[in-house]
Amino acid sequence: MKAFKSISYVWEGRPQQVGDGFVGQSMIPSQRFQDFSPFLMLDHHGPMQVKPSPVPKGVDEHPHRGIETVTVVFEGALQHRDSAGNKGTIFAGDVQWMSAASGLVHEEKHEINFSRKGGTLDFVQLWVNLPRAHKMEAPRYQELTAAQIPVLQINDQTKLRLISGELNGLKGPALTYTPVLLAEVIIEGSSEFELQLPENYNVAIHVAQGEIALNDTQGIKAKRIAKLSQQGEWVSVATQGGMTRLLILGGEPINEPIASYGPFVMNTQAEIMQTLQDYQSGKMGFLEPVEY
Repeated sequence: MKAFKSISYVWEGRPQQVGDGFVGQSMIPSQRFQDFSPFLMLDHHGPMQVKPSPVPKGVDEHPHRGIETVTVVFEGALQHRDSAGNKGTIFAGDVQWMSAASGLVHEEKHEINFSRKGGTLDFVQLWVNLPRAHKMEAPRYQELTAAQIPVLQINDQTKLRLISGELNGLKGPALTYTPVLLAEVIIEGSSEFELQLPENYNVAIHVAQGEIALNDTQGIKAKRIAKLSQQGEWVSVATQGGMTRLLILGGEPINEPIASYGPFVMNTQAEIMQTLQDYQSGKMGFLEPVEY
């Protein structure tokens, strides 16, 4: 008999604005973030209408240490550059996986041509914690195009894109420091299906668009996240029509102390103080000004 995961709780996103160009909802409750380890944050920005602008809006130069940032674009386009020398542009279906690790500064903006034309922008950004053993490694940057992400056709209406981890014989292309499952499910119309997810992982399902019945729990609407039990392996999903988009998060919990201050996540307060000193002294680098 299949053992189904139970729903621990469903959380509705809280309004969130970052910089001057990203408006949306914060989906992981700050007081319960340990329930989602290794994930620390999930911000869903959009769908929002971007007005044409010759100067791209977004988030200006800022630092990180001790975490990875993962950006999944549903619609629109973003551009990135950082003090480790990485530059990139991601479009609908693409994923950027940046490991800040020992520290860098970066900026995230509307892609220049998209900014000039305007349009709909819809994306998710996650923060993934790093274990103590990897927090001070050199930064790493991965840019995954839609074509690099394997697809599982679950049924005629439903496909799953596997970004990281292993599922149903597929392996996601993203390199991770700890076991992390990240998948996007796109459903067009009415559909019913079951998924086998890892046991003993922290698992959650973010409803990015549409509405689902999850394990017979009706009416989980967009911009809500369902936290599932570690016990059990299976979930059942049903939709009644229209377009539905889900993001499945799973990972092996990092059972270590957390000390955080803004964009820095370490294990002790002493490490946070050292991080602040390193940033203020320029050890994380700088970005050269850009003229548009």
